[in-house]
Amino acid sequence: MTLKPSEFILNEDGSIYHLNLLPNQLASTVITVGDPDRVSHVTKHFDTIEHKVHKREFHTQTGVYKGKRISVISTGIGTDNIDIVFNELDALVNIDFKTRKVKDTLTSLDIIRIGTSGSIQADIPIDAFLVSETAVGFDSLLHFYKSEEIQDIKFSKLLLEHLILPRENGLPYVVNADVTLLSHFDKDYFKGITVTNCGFYAPQGRVLRLPLSNPNLNDRMTHFNYKDRRITNLEMETAGIYGLSKLLGHRAVSLNAIVANRATGEFSKDPTRTVEKLIIDALNKIATIE
Repeated sequence: MTLKPSEFILNEDGSIYHLNLLPNQLASTVITVGDPDRVSHVTKHFDTIEHKVHKREFHTQTGVYKGKRISVISTGIGTDNIDIVFNELDALVNIDFKTRKVKDTLTSLDIIRIGTSGSIQADIPIDAFLVSETAVGFDSLLHFYKSEEIQDIKFSKLLLEHLILPRENGLPYVVNADVTLLSHFDKDYFKGITVTNCGFYAPQGRVLRLPLSNPNLNDRMTHFNYKDRRITNLEMETAGIYGLSKLLGHRAVSLNAIVANRATGEFSKDPTRTVEKLIIDALNKIATIE
């Protein structure tokens, strides 16, 4: 089937619509970060940089680190942007830009998120590293795709019951990390269940001027237990990353620099340093992945 111009959108130079990338500019290993400025914080460690492309909040640099070709791309904040980035990353390797058809042989990418997050467990301290074994999406993105086969529906229903969420909030979706990539981040990382929220303030239990509809939500999440595992942290992209990666046949893992602890009320005194340490550790581990 030939994809219509309104569905598979290319720019005048032949690049993919939002990311402004050509297929040859993307490596098979991809690091995603939220902040466009963080891209250069990663690539400053590279031996060489081949390409730099910047459009809207999507900033991409491709280069080589310790012999491994890697692309680093900023996604901005939220799973709405993850929907754009991951569909277009997949298109770059699995759609023929000339014929506008899906390729017969598909390519799988390795995608590693390096981001910040807040712990909801008092014993996971600020400035720690956490790898997300499982992600829970409160954003509804995956429900727009045919995705039941990759979701843990039992987990979702138990969580919904435990949190006493009203029906209008919808059913959270639950997706696991790629086990192969996960195995590379055993040492010096906490492991846990990451909740991906659709916002930074009320969805994560923060109050400035507006009251919350469910003021006990974070406390209930803290006490949820599923197969002797607990919810550990909150952020805004991981569930979308895991869901779309699994559906599209890519491997993904999310690494979190814990810069806030919601249980103790602490915030990192030097979050930039914590993220920098995570970047260096992640790059050295990524360089060994085959």
